[in-house]
Amino acid sequence: MNNPAAELLQAQTHIYNHVFSFINSMALKSAVELGIPDAIHTHGNNRPMPLTELAAALGIEPERKTYLHRLMRLLVHSGFFFAVGEEEPAYALTPSSKLLVKDNPNCLSSFVKLVPRPEYVTPCYVVGGWIKGGGDKRAAEISFKPDQGGGANNNSSRQEGGDATASSSAFERAYGMPFWEYTDRNAGFNALFNDAMAEDSGMMNLVVGDCCGAVFRGVESLVDVGGGTGTFARIIVAAFPGIRCKVLELPQVIGRLASGRNSSGKLEFVEGDMFQCVPSAGAVLLRMILHDWKDEECVKILKKCKDAISSKGEGGKVIIIDIVMDEKKEVDHELVQTKLNFDMVMMFMLNGKERTEKEWERLFLEAGFQRYKITHLFGFRSLIEVFP
Repeated sequence: MNNPAAELLQAQTHIYNHVFSFINSMALKSAVELGIPDAIHTHGNNRPMPLTELAAALGIEPERKTYLHRLMRLLVHSGFFFAVGEEEPAYALTPSSKLLVKDNPNCLSSFVKLVPRPEYVTPCYVVGGWIKGGGDKRAAEISFKPDQGGGANNNSSRQEGGDATASSSAFERAYGMPFWEYTDRNAGFNALFNDAMAEDSGMMNLVVGDCCGAVFRGVESLVDVGGGTGTFARIIVAAFPGIRCKVLELPQVIGRLASGRNSSGKLEFVEGDMFQCVPSAGAVLLRMILHDWKDEECVKILKKCKDAISSKGEGGKVIIIDIVMDEKKEVDHELVQTKLNFDMVMMFMLNGKERTEKEWERLFLEAGFQRYKITHLFGFRSLIEVFP
């Protein structure tokens, strides 16, 4: 029997959970900044770490231990830590918090610190006005000025001019400049962004060697377009020593690479702009590039990639690692939520988008490709092979 009051109260809870959801990301960010995952990991031997010992390890005064307890209570509920004991709880890492330990080669702590920053949150305040297409006076009130100093973003080969009025993002409305320009101007944000993107790329080492043999079999040369500092390119050449790999990036990105991270052996960094020319290769890789761009810009990029592989004769292909939206068929709610969140971020930060298979197919056909194959390998991401 239906209970209208219970339904409305449940609806209230649903609404409140959503409007307070920012607390979850901020709590996780606080845990990383405090060093909680590292402290529990250092405690060692898979022994849960008592609250008192955790507070002492973090340098938290005894009278403030209750605040730590309440923070941990939320993070335990969210699945980031296990807790045992009642009067004096003790904590252990879960698979999720193990990814936030600095010693973990797949650490994602920089990504956790990046997304809750004002640069990602502030544009949300103007999304409503931006969607309507009109002005929003709040933008000027909440804008943050970039730090002094320059920087090169991880994928700054993605930059291209355009009509700021017609194609501006919510980020540009809030900050007065496009995202990539802001990143170039703000050295601190740029460094954190690069670290976060490198961490995200690093997760690919979990699947490339075991799951991508058929994808890279027979490939002798590869261009990683917008490959930033080369994290993913290094994973590929380590897993497939027969591949010679070039990373295409803008000069300012390559110029800021630390000694020892530049061209060497089977890995070479090449200055260029993917909107102008992509170096010739047997295969071209676009990892989380196309979701940054509107359809017409994606077609331009894909055509340059097609030219690059066509010059090597038959057998070339473009390898895309990106999200494929299919929320109506997905059964994993968390997977769907992650994809939808990424789509919103792409929309208000860059005016880009995540695409359904039909939308991907439309891009490929317009760019002159004949067929494609989608393989779901990378959690919420997919691998798409596109053939001329």
